[in-house]
Amino acid sequence: MEEMLHPALLPHGLRDLLPPDAQIEADTVERLMAILGHYGYDRVKPPLVEFESSLLEGPGVAMTHETFRLMDPISHRMIAVRADMTLQIARIATTRLVKAPRPLRLSYAGQVLRVRGSQLRPERQVGQVGAELIGAAAPEADAEVIAVAVEALTAVGVPGLSVDLTLPVLVPVILEALGVESRAAERIRAALDHKDAAAIAEIGGQAAGILGSLMAAAGPADRTLAQIQAIQLPERAAAEVAALAEIVRLIRRAAPDLMLTIDPVENRGFEYHTGVSFTIFARNIRGELGRGGRYIAGGYPAETGYIKREAVEPQPSTGFTLYTDTVLRALVFGPQPPRVFLPHGTEHAVGVEFRADGWITVAGLEPVADTAAEARRLGCSHVLADGKPAEI
Repeated sequence: MEEMLHPALLPHGLRDLLPPDAQIEADTVERLMAILGHYGYDRVKPPLVEFESSLLEGPGVAMTHETFRLMDPISHRMIAVRADMTLQIARIATTRLVKAPRPLRLSYAGQVLRVRGSQLRPERQVGQVGAELIGAAAPEADAEVIAVAVEALTAVGVPGLSVDLTLPVLVPVILEALGVESRAAERIRAALDHKDAAAIAEIGGQAAGILGSLMAAAGPADRTLAQIQAIQLPERAAAEVAALAEIVRLIRRAAPDLMLTIDPVENRGFEYHTGVSFTIFARNIRGELGRGGRYIAGGYPAETGYIKREAVEPQPSTGFTLYTDTVLRALVFGPQPPRVFLPHGTEHAVGVEFRADGWITVAGLEPVADTAAEARRLGCSHVLADGKPAEI
Protein backbone atom coordinates (compact mmCIF):
# COMPACT_ATOMS: atom_id res chain seq x y z
CA MET A 1 0.00 0.00 0.00
CA GLU A 2 1.39 3.42 -0.99
CA GLU A 3 2.43 5.58 1.93
CA MET A 4 0.14 8.55 2.58
CA LEU A 5 1.89 11.89 2.10
CA HIS A 6 1.20 15.17 3.80
CA PRO A 7 -0.46 17.51 1.25
CA ALA A 8 2.22 20.17 1.82
CA LEU A 9 5.01 17.75 0.93
CA LEU A 10 6.47 18.37 -2.53
CA PRO A 11 8.91 16.35 -4.68
CA HIS A 12 12.59 17.00 -4.05
CA GLY A 13 13.81 20.23 -5.58
CA LEU A 14 10.36 21.85 -5.79
CA ARG A 15 8.83 24.41 -3.42
CA ASP A 16 5.96 26.80 -2.89
CA LEU A 17 6.79 30.50 -3.01
CA LEU A 18 4.72 32.25 -0.34
CA PRO A 19 3.90 35.90 0.46
CA PRO A 20 5.67 38.24 0.23
CA ASP A 21 8.35 36.33 -1.73
CA ALA A 22 6.09 35.48 -4.67
CA GLN A 23 5.21 39.13 -5.20
CA ILE A 24 8.84 40.20 -4.77
CA GLU A 25 9.91 37.70 -7.42
CA ALA A 26 7.23 38.89 -9.85
CA ASP A 27 8.20 42.54 -9.32
CA THR A 28 11.90 41.75 -9.74
CA VAL A 29 11.28 39.85 -12.98
CA GLU A 30 9.35 42.76 -14.45
CA ARG A 31 12.08 45.22 -13.47
CA LEU A 32 14.69 43.02 -15.14
CA MET A 33 12.55 42.67 -18.25
CA ALA A 34 12.08 46.44 -18.40
CA ILE A 35 15.84 46.95 -18.67
CA LEU A 36 16.06 44.39 -21.48
CA GLY A 37 13.20 46.12 -23.27
CA HIS A 38 15.00 49.46 -23.06
CA TYR A 39 17.90 47.88 -24.96
CA GLY A 40 15.60 46.75 -27.78
CA TYR A 41 15.14 43.12 -26.71
CA ASP A 42 11.56 42.26 -27.66
CA ARG A 43 9.76 39.85 -25.37
CA VAL A 44 8.62 36.42 -26.57
CA LYS A 45 6.84 33.65 -24.69
CA PRO A 46 7.56 30.06 -25.73
CA PRO A 47 5.41 27.16 -24.47
CA LEU A 48 6.23 25.10 -21.41
CA VAL A 49 6.45 21.88 -23.46
CA GLU A 50 7.44 21.10 -27.04
CA PHE A 51 7.85 18.05 -29.21
CA GLU A 52 10.93 16.17 -28.05
CA SER A 53 12.33 16.01 -31.58
CA SER A 54 12.50 19.81 -31.86
CA LEU A 55 13.41 20.73 -28.28
CA LEU A 56 16.32 18.28 -28.09
CA GLU A 57 17.82 18.65 -31.56
CA GLY A 58 21.09 20.37 -32.39
CA PRO A 59 22.53 22.06 -29.27
CA GLY A 60 19.53 20.77 -27.34
CA VAL A 61 21.18 17.35 -27.20
CA ALA A 62 23.28 18.73 -24.34
CA MET A 63 20.09 19.01 -22.24
CA THR A 64 18.84 15.46 -22.89
CA HIS A 65 19.66 14.10 -19.45
CA GLU A 66 18.09 17.15 -17.75
CA THR A 67 14.75 16.95 -19.57
CA PHE A 68 11.45 15.43 -18.46
CA ARG A 69 9.66 13.62 -21.31
CA LEU A 70 6.15 12.24 -21.63
CA MET A 71 3.67 11.05 -24.25
CA ASP A 72 1.29 13.65 -25.68
CA PRO A 73 -2.17 12.05 -25.48
CA ILE A 74 -3.39 14.04 -28.51
CA SER A 75 -0.58 13.66 -31.05
CA HIS A 76 0.75 10.39 -29.56
CA ARG A 77 4.25 11.78 -29.95
CA MET A 78 6.85 12.35 -27.27
CA ILE A 79 6.91 15.84 -25.81
CA ALA A 80 9.47 17.38 -23.46
CA VAL A 81 9.25 19.91 -20.65
CA ARG A 82 11.77 22.66 -21.23
CA ALA A 83 14.87 22.50 -19.07
CA ASP A 84 16.27 25.72 -20.54
CA MET A 85 14.67 28.54 -22.54
CA THR A 86 17.64 29.61 -24.69
CA LEU A 87 17.10 26.81 -27.18
CA GLN A 88 13.41 27.69 -27.50
CA ILE A 89 14.33 31.28 -28.35
CA ALA A 90 16.75 30.01 -30.99
CA ARG A 91 13.92 27.90 -32.47
CA ILE A 92 11.58 30.90 -32.58
CA ALA A 93 14.28 33.02 -34.20
CA THR A 94 14.99 30.45 -36.91
CA THR A 95 11.34 29.54 -37.65
CA ARG A 96 8.62 32.02 -36.74
CA LEU A 97 10.98 35.01 -36.99
CA VAL A 98 13.29 33.68 -39.68
CA LYS A 99 12.59 36.68 -41.93
CA ALA A 100 12.97 39.31 -39.20
CA PRO A 101 15.96 41.65 -39.65
CA ARG A 102 19.27 40.59 -38.09
CA PRO A 103 20.68 41.08 -35.59
CA LEU A 104 17.52 39.97 -33.78
CA ARG A 105 17.15 40.85 -30.10
CA LEU A 106 14.70 38.76 -28.06
CA SER A 107 14.00 38.52 -24.31
CA TYR A 108 12.04 36.09 -22.19
CA ALA A 109 10.97 35.12 -18.68
CA GLY A 110 9.54 31.86 -17.41
CA GLN A 111 10.00 28.67 -15.43
CA VAL A 112 12.02 25.60 -16.41
CA LEU A 113 11.98 22.10 -14.96
CA ARG A 114 14.97 19.75 -14.74
CA VAL A 115 15.29 16.08 -13.92
CA ARG A 116 17.78 16.78 -11.16
CA GLY A 117 19.41 19.70 -9.43
CA SER A 118 23.11 20.22 -8.84
CA GLN A 119 25.15 20.45 -5.66
CA LEU A 120 25.16 24.24 -5.85
CA ARG A 121 21.62 24.48 -7.22
CA PRO A 122 19.43 21.70 -5.76
CA GLU A 123 16.26 23.31 -7.10
CA ARG A 124 14.72 21.52 -10.06
CA GLN A 125 12.22 24.22 -10.98
CA VAL A 126 14.01 27.47 -11.70
CA GLY A 127 12.82 30.87 -12.89
CA GLN A 128 14.74 32.32 -15.82
CA VAL A 129 15.03 35.81 -17.28
CA GLY A 130 17.18 36.23 -20.34
CA ALA A 131 18.05 37.81 -23.64
CA GLU A 132 19.37 36.46 -26.93
CA LEU A 133 21.16 38.34 -29.70
CA ILE A 134 20.69 36.30 -32.88
CA GLY A 135 22.70 36.76 -36.06
CA ALA A 136 25.66 38.78 -34.79
CA ALA A 137 29.26 37.55 -34.78
CA ALA A 138 31.14 40.69 -33.75
CA PRO A 139 32.79 41.00 -30.33
CA GLU A 140 30.53 43.99 -29.75
CA ALA A 141 27.59 41.55 -29.50
CA ASP A 142 29.28 39.53 -26.74
CA ALA A 143 30.18 42.69 -24.86
CA GLU A 144 26.62 44.02 -25.22
CA VAL A 145 24.89 41.01 -23.67
CA ILE A 146 27.30 41.00 -20.74
CA ALA A 147 26.85 44.74 -20.19
CA VAL A 148 23.05 44.43 -20.42
CA ALA A 149 22.97 41.56 -17.93
CA VAL A 150 25.15 43.50 -15.49
CA GLU A 151 23.07 46.66 -15.86
CA ALA A 152 19.82 44.75 -15.30
CA LEU A 153 21.15 43.12 -12.13
CA THR A 154 22.55 46.41 -10.89
CA ALA A 155 19.21 48.13 -11.55
CA VAL A 156 17.34 45.72 -9.26
CA GLY A 157 19.93 46.20 -6.52
CA VAL A 158 22.35 43.27 -6.74
CA PRO A 159 25.68 44.41 -5.20
CA GLY A 160 29.23 43.16 -5.72
CA LEU A 161 28.86 41.72 -9.22
CA SER A 162 31.65 39.84 -10.99
CA VAL A 163 31.80 38.06 -14.34
CA ASP A 164 33.93 34.99 -15.00
CA LEU A 165 34.78 34.55 -18.69
CA THR A 166 35.73 31.28 -20.34
CA LEU A 167 36.46 29.80 -23.77
CA PRO A 168 34.79 26.36 -24.00
CA VAL A 169 36.18 25.77 -27.50
CA LEU A 170 39.78 26.59 -26.59
CA VAL A 171 40.80 23.18 -25.26
CA PRO A 172 39.11 21.18 -28.08
CA VAL A 173 40.80 23.40 -30.66
CA ILE A 174 44.21 22.87 -29.07
CA LEU A 175 43.75 19.09 -28.78
CA GLU A 176 42.59 18.85 -32.39
CA ALA A 177 45.52 20.91 -33.66
CA LEU A 178 47.95 18.67 -31.75
CA GLY A 179 46.32 15.49 -33.03
CA VAL A 180 45.17 14.16 -29.63
CA GLU A 181 42.85 11.19 -30.21
CA SER A 182 39.28 11.33 -28.89
CA ARG A 183 39.61 8.88 -25.97
CA ALA A 184 42.62 10.71 -24.59
CA ALA A 185 40.84 14.03 -25.16
CA GLU A 186 37.93 12.85 -22.97
CA ARG A 187 40.31 11.96 -20.14
CA ILE A 188 42.06 15.31 -20.48
CA ARG A 189 38.72 17.13 -20.43
CA ALA A 190 37.71 15.33 -17.23
CA ALA A 191 41.05 16.20 -15.60
CA LEU A 192 40.67 19.85 -16.55
CA ASP A 193 37.14 19.95 -15.14
CA HIS A 194 38.56 18.77 -11.81
CA LYS A 195 41.57 21.13 -12.10
CA ASP A 196 43.83 18.09 -11.71
CA ALA A 197 47.28 19.38 -12.70
CA ALA A 198 48.99 16.06 -11.92
CA ALA A 199 46.67 14.15 -14.24
CA ILE A 200 47.22 16.70 -17.01
CA ALA A 201 50.99 16.30 -16.67
CA GLU A 202 50.57 12.51 -16.82
CA ILE A 203 48.08 12.09 -19.68
CA GLY A 204 48.34 15.37 -21.58
CA GLY A 205 51.18 14.27 -23.83
CA GLN A 206 52.46 17.05 -26.06
CA ALA A 207 49.51 19.20 -24.95
CA ALA A 208 50.42 18.91 -21.25
CA GLY A 209 52.60 22.01 -21.16
CA ILE A 210 50.06 24.26 -22.88
CA LEU A 211 47.12 22.94 -20.87
CA GLY A 212 48.98 23.18 -17.58
CA SER A 213 49.89 26.79 -18.32
CA LEU A 214 46.31 27.64 -19.27
CA MET A 215 44.93 26.05 -16.11
CA ALA A 216 47.43 27.90 -13.94
CA ALA A 217 46.62 31.22 -15.62
CA ALA A 218 43.03 31.43 -14.30
CA GLY A 219 42.39 34.60 -12.33
CA PRO A 220 41.86 38.35 -12.79
CA ALA A 221 41.20 39.16 -16.45
CA ASP A 222 44.15 41.42 -17.24
CA ARG A 223 46.73 39.13 -15.64
CA THR A 224 45.23 35.99 -17.20
CA LEU A 225 45.12 37.53 -20.67
CA ALA A 226 48.76 38.54 -20.44
CA GLN A 227 49.74 35.00 -19.43
CA ILE A 228 47.75 33.14 -22.09
CA GLN A 229 48.77 35.56 -24.83
CA ALA A 230 52.40 34.66 -24.02
CA ILE A 231 51.71 30.94 -24.64
CA GLN A 232 52.53 29.55 -28.09
CA LEU A 233 49.06 28.46 -29.20
CA PRO A 234 47.82 26.92 -32.46
CA GLU A 235 46.54 29.51 -34.92
CA ARG A 236 42.81 29.02 -34.30
CA ALA A 237 43.29 28.92 -30.53
CA ALA A 238 45.24 32.18 -30.70
CA ALA A 239 42.37 33.72 -32.67
CA GLU A 240 39.93 32.71 -29.92
CA VAL A 241 42.14 34.35 -27.31
CA ALA A 242 42.37 37.51 -29.42
CA ALA A 243 38.56 37.65 -29.60
CA LEU A 244 38.40 37.25 -25.82
CA ALA A 245 40.86 40.12 -25.36
CA GLU A 246 38.74 42.40 -27.55
CA ILE A 247 35.58 41.50 -25.62
CA VAL A 248 37.33 42.30 -22.34
CA ARG A 249 38.37 45.68 -23.76
CA LEU A 250 34.78 46.46 -24.79
CA ILE A 251 33.36 45.40 -21.43
CA ARG A 252 35.90 47.59 -19.64
CA ARG A 253 34.68 50.52 -21.72
CA ALA A 254 31.01 49.86 -20.87
CA ALA A 255 31.49 48.85 -17.22
CA PRO A 256 34.93 50.00 -16.01
CA ASP A 257 34.30 49.03 -12.38
CA LEU A 258 33.05 45.51 -13.09
CA MET A 259 35.22 42.72 -11.66
CA LEU A 260 36.31 40.41 -14.49
CA THR A 261 38.04 37.05 -14.16
CA ILE A 262 38.99 34.45 -16.76
CA ASP A 263 39.16 30.66 -16.51
CA PRO A 264 40.42 29.61 -19.96
CA VAL A 265 39.77 25.87 -19.50
CA GLU A 266 36.32 25.87 -17.81
CA ASN A 267 33.74 23.89 -19.77
CA ARG A 268 31.08 22.53 -17.40
CA GLY A 269 27.65 23.96 -18.20
CA PHE A 270 28.80 25.31 -21.57
CA GLU A 271 28.53 22.12 -23.61
CA TYR A 272 26.73 23.70 -26.59
CA HIS A 273 28.61 27.01 -26.56
CA THR A 274 30.90 27.87 -29.43
CA GLY A 275 32.82 30.92 -28.24
CA VAL A 276 33.34 33.27 -25.32
CA SER A 277 31.01 32.31 -22.47
CA PHE A 278 30.51 33.67 -18.97
CA THR A 279 29.09 33.18 -15.50
CA ILE A 280 27.82 36.01 -13.29
CA PHE A 281 28.37 35.97 -9.53
CA ALA A 282 27.68 38.30 -6.61
CA ARG A 283 29.86 38.69 -3.54
CA ASN A 284 28.90 36.40 -0.63
CA ILE A 285 26.06 34.75 -2.60
CA ARG A 286 26.03 30.98 -3.14
CA GLY A 287 25.75 29.89 -6.76
CA GLU A 288 25.73 31.78 -10.02
CA LEU A 289 23.23 34.54 -10.81
CA GLY A 290 23.34 33.74 -14.49
CA ARG A 291 25.19 32.25 -17.42
CA GLY A 292 25.56 33.01 -21.08
CA GLY A 293 27.76 32.89 -24.10
CA ARG A 294 28.10 32.32 -27.80
CA TYR A 295 26.34 29.53 -29.69
CA ILE A 296 24.94 28.71 -33.12
CA ALA A 297 21.21 29.09 -33.82
CA GLY A 298 19.81 27.16 -36.76
CA GLY A 299 21.94 25.27 -39.21
CA TYR A 300 19.89 22.07 -38.86
CA PRO A 301 18.82 19.86 -41.78
CA ALA A 302 15.57 20.81 -43.51
CA GLU A 303 14.10 17.47 -42.47
CA THR A 304 14.98 15.57 -39.29
CA GLY A 305 12.69 12.84 -38.04
CA TYR A 306 9.24 14.39 -37.63
CA ILE A 307 10.53 17.90 -38.37
CA LYS A 308 10.05 19.29 -41.87
CA ARG A 309 10.90 22.90 -42.66
CA GLU A 310 13.00 25.15 -44.83
CA ALA A 311 16.72 24.83 -44.23
CA VAL A 312 18.09 27.65 -42.06
CA GLU A 313 21.64 28.90 -42.33
CA PRO A 314 23.70 28.73 -39.13
CA GLN A 315 23.42 32.04 -37.29
CA PRO A 316 26.08 33.18 -34.83
CA SER A 317 24.34 34.12 -31.60
CA THR A 318 25.01 35.04 -28.01
CA GLY A 319 22.90 35.69 -24.94
CA PHE A 320 22.43 35.15 -21.22
CA THR A 321 20.06 33.59 -18.71
CA LEU A 322 19.56 34.93 -15.17
CA TYR A 323 18.25 32.64 -12.40
CA THR A 324 15.61 34.41 -10.34
CA ASP A 325 16.09 32.32 -7.19
CA THR A 326 19.75 33.35 -6.90
CA VAL A 327 18.96 36.94 -7.86
CA LEU A 328 16.46 37.14 -5.00
CA ARG A 329 19.02 35.77 -2.53
CA ALA A 330 21.35 38.59 -3.53
CA LEU A 331 18.83 41.38 -2.88
CA VAL A 332 18.14 43.30 0.30
CA PHE A 333 14.49 44.27 0.48
CA GLY A 334 13.06 47.27 2.26
CA PRO A 335 9.71 47.34 4.03
CA GLN A 336 6.61 46.45 2.04
CA PRO A 337 4.05 49.20 1.27
CA PRO A 338 1.86 50.02 4.28
CA ARG A 339 -1.39 48.06 4.64
CA VAL A 340 -4.52 49.82 5.80
CA PHE A 341 -7.62 48.02 7.05
CA LEU A 342 -10.87 49.43 5.67
CA PRO A 343 -13.73 48.56 8.03
CA HIS A 344 -16.87 46.94 6.68
CA GLY A 345 -19.03 49.47 4.84
CA THR A 346 -16.17 51.79 3.75
CA GLU A 347 -17.00 53.45 0.43
CA HIS A 348 -15.20 51.95 -2.57
CA ALA A 349 -13.88 55.38 -3.60
CA VAL A 350 -11.92 55.61 -0.35
CA GLY A 351 -9.97 52.47 -1.19
CA VAL A 352 -9.33 53.79 -4.70
CA GLU A 353 -7.70 56.90 -3.25
CA PHE A 354 -5.54 54.92 -0.84
CA ARG A 355 -4.33 52.53 -3.57
CA ALA A 356 -3.52 55.48 -5.85
CA ASP A 357 -1.28 56.80 -3.07
CA GLY A 358 0.61 53.50 -2.84
CA TRP A 359 -1.23 51.83 0.03
CA ILE A 360 -2.28 48.21 0.16
CA THR A 361 -5.91 48.05 1.25
CA VAL A 362 -7.57 45.16 3.07
CA ALA A 363 -11.33 45.45 3.18
CA GLY A 364 -13.41 44.16 6.06
CA LEU A 365 -16.08 41.80 4.76
CA GLU A 366 -18.34 41.94 7.83
CA PRO A 367 -18.75 44.13 10.93
CA VAL A 368 -16.40 43.43 13.87
CA ALA A 369 -16.41 44.68 17.44
CA ASP A 370 -12.74 45.72 17.49
CA THR A 371 -11.48 47.03 14.14
CA ALA A 372 -7.92 47.60 15.43
CA ALA A 373 -7.67 43.99 16.58
CA GLU A 374 -9.06 42.79 13.25
CA ALA A 375 -6.54 44.95 11.38
CA ARG A 376 -3.66 43.46 13.37
CA ARG A 377 -5.00 39.95 12.79
CA LEU A 378 -4.95 40.53 9.03
CA GLY A 379 -1.41 41.92 9.02
CA CYS A 380 -2.27 45.60 8.59
CA SER A 381 -0.14 48.41 9.93
CA HIS A 382 -2.97 50.99 9.88
CA VAL A 383 -6.73 51.15 10.23
CA LEU A 384 -9.10 53.70 8.69
CA ALA A 385 -10.53 55.86 11.48
CA ASP A 386 -12.43 59.11 11.00
CA GLY A 387 -11.47 59.13 7.33
CA LYS A 388 -7.71 58.89 8.02
CA PRO A 389 -5.21 56.03 8.40
CA ALA A 390 -4.33 55.48 12.06
CA GLU A 391 -1.24 53.47 12.93
CA ILE A 392 -1.86 50.45 15.18
